[in-house]
Amino acid sequence: MSDTSAGPRLLGPADVRALAAELDLRPTKQRGQNFVIDANTVRRIVRESGVTDHDVVVEVGPGLGSLTLALLEVAGRVVAIEVDEVLAARLPETIATYAPGQADRFEVVLADAMRVTEVPGPAPTALVANLPYNVSVPVLLHLLMLLPSLERGLVMVQSEVADRLAAAPGSKVYGVPSVKAAWYADVRRAGAIGRNVFWPAPNVDSGLVAWTRREPPTTTATREQVFAVVDAAFAHRRKVLRGVLRSLAPAEDVDAALERAGIDPLARGESLRVEDFARIAEGLPWR
Repeated sequence: MSDTSAGPRLLGPADVRALAAELDLRPTKQRGQNFVIDANTVRRIVRESGVTDHDVVVEVGPGLGSLTLALLEVAGRVVAIEVDEVLAARLPETIATYAPGQADRFEVVLADAMRVTEVPGPAPTALVANLPYNVSVPVLLHLLMLLPSLERGLVMVQSEVADRLAAAPGSKVYGVPSVKAAWYADVRRAGAIGRNVFWPAPNVDSGLVAWTRREPPTTTATREQVFAVVDAAFAHRRKVLRGVLRSLAPAEDVDAALERAGIDPLARGESLRVEDFARIAEGLPWR
């Protein structure tokens, strides 16, 4: 009989491969499936996330359950959102086998994280995930918008994406993801992850991004209006604001909005903070 008071057993390389073989699973690039096979890595992710037993954690793309089990060592509750029907169906059994004492604190939701409209149970406080690389930014932004109760999070993404999310104004990689993430949170790089902790090993490096929720800029403009200005500003990186914002309003209205916001019309999007974009949005004539 298993000891239900014990903590979860974590998955090693042999466990992951055995589960994959049982499910006849061939990881697909289309869904960005690279499974973590190293217990030290998932423990490190959980440690860096700062999750405690007071937290309700949302995990996206749990896959075979490597990170899920590590989260259940410390979190009060874990809700995993999985789009793959086969993986979602197998996960409860894996949790019952490897973490019998924590199984009642776990729930899986079969859904596309980019289209999910609610998360069951108590309001989630943290997001911790190995995000599918091909949709990492839209998933992160969607969940930050959908779940205002999220206080903090740690996500693993492609290294270049991690750089972009955490970039400051003036950086070469500062762009749309940087500004939109900054609307919701203070974002920072939280380390690098090697390729050999995954199966199959990806052909890109991975990075950790940590964030802490903060209030969005105080503005009379809506988030959608501010984001429309951000999208326009970076649509043509080399062009100045006065030119690119004409896709949103006539030239004289753009000039007036920039002057009112105290922004140089010859500046480029990569020099502006999220608060600057909000001031520009306030001055444009939205219809």
